Amino acid sequence: MFDRHLLLNVQRRLGQQPAVVLLGPRQVGKTTLARLVAASYPDALYLDMEDEADRARLSQPGAFFARHRERLVVIDEVQALPDIFTVLRPEIDADRRPGRFLLLGSASGTLLRQTSESLAGRVAYLELTPFLASEVGPEPALVSRLWRRGGFPLSFLADDDAGSLAWRADLVQTFLARDLPQLGVTIPAETLRRFWRMCAHLHGQLFNASQLGIALGGVAHTTVGRYLNLLVDAMMLRQLEPFHINIGKRLVKAPKVYLRDSGLLHALLGIDSPDALAGHPVAGHSWEGFVLEQIIAEAPSLASFGFYRTAAGAELDLVVDSGGRRTGYEVKLSNAPRPTRGFWGACEDLGVDRAFVVAPVLDAYPLADNVEVVSPQMLVAMTA
Repeated sequence: MFDRHLLLNVQRRLGQQPAVVLLGPRQVGKTTLARLVAASYPDALYLDMEDEADRARLSQPGAFFARHRERLVVIDEVQALPDIFTVLRPEIDADRRPGRFLLLGSASGTLLRQTSESLAGRVAYLELTPFLASEVGPEPALVSRLWRRGGFPLSFLADDDAGSLAWRADLVQTFLARDLPQLGVTIPAETLRRFWRMCAHLHGQLFNASQLGIALGGVAHTTVGRYLNLLVDAMMLRQLEPFHINIGKRLVKAPKVYLRDSGLLHALLGIDSPDALAGHPVAGHSWEGFVLEQIIAEAPSLASFGFYRTAAGAELDLVVDSGGRRTGYEVKLSNAPRPTRGFWGACEDLGVDRAFVVAPVLDAYPLADNVEVVSPQMLVAMTA
């Protein structure tokens, strides 16, 4: 099994804060990671809010937490018990000792809203992504498999591509038919499936809610926005906003939308083999989204992200602002990438401190003093 980089960060934050909220989509490995963390605490308690017996143990949560103040309490699928946050606040205030609660959740927007109201200043937030290229190893074959199958552990580790695809198809079905209704979503599963598939076809492109509403049969753009927010909150889609800077040029204002896991993208589009992916029109955008997820996951916690595009054609796929430094990224599905004039123009417009062209190359090499061609698995070392 591969080591998860987030493990040390979870342990460190538990040593600083009374509570840590670990976010991540279903089946991404949160429970496995939490059990590893709990194993380092004597007599830790693990509760699953989808288990009736565990829910019954929390029928009187204030008394339960007070009785177990000396133990780490891990609460899985905590979004299933939203009222728990109002109880956690006075309990944490009664004993601010670090490392009291580890809360696991599968709906980022819902949990962030609840905890911001109840646990402000008492909790740290961390997100567990699917496997990253830096976690599976530097071998190009493993990175290629990660791109094709996505990073959900059971998909990536399946015995063959057919088994991986079947697992991803089941995940899509379960997510729509069970997980979203458990979050209180009443939109028909088939409607959201159609919307999700349309987003897959538009992966990495500018998002136009009005046009998508027409394609869905005349749905209002506000309704399309609600569908988008649901899947963003569930950590299945990423909405990447344009990077704005006051330079007196006409900038694109619409966001881009990406499926956050390339394997789910391929499953929704029916891409069932490496050859089918290589010949599919979405291949370049799929690689772009895959690489962007690696960069964003490895970036500093306070970094901000956006893409840059002007009406004149200057463009960067991703701009990362962190600690007063600005880094630009252009993603190419080519082993001999050639940046366009728009790339160089965007670097000049933004005054980037450093820029990378990310491609499936075997060795890094420079294009200019502050511009380098790298592979996804080289990025961590290059940007450290």
